[in-house]
Amino acid sequence: MKGKPSKSSVKGAKALPASAFAYPKTRAYPINTKARARAALARAAQKGTKGSYATVAKAVKRKYGGAIKTRG
Repeated sequence: MKGKPSKSSVKGAKALPASAFAYPKTRAYPINTKARARAALARAAQKGTKGSYATVAKAVKRKYGGAIKTRG
């Protein structure tokens, strides 16, 4: 893995459409893949992070339906 560019780069994030984020205006919490959606849910559930879990969960459910489990 050493020397390879990260898939999650700023340049790559800028190339994503706004609809690929749970917060499209601020382009926070990318949910363009199932793995990123799960990561976004995990980050939103942590204390001290920006964004609410409910908002991220709603965006994930809208995009993936029941394919990704959310709490509550």
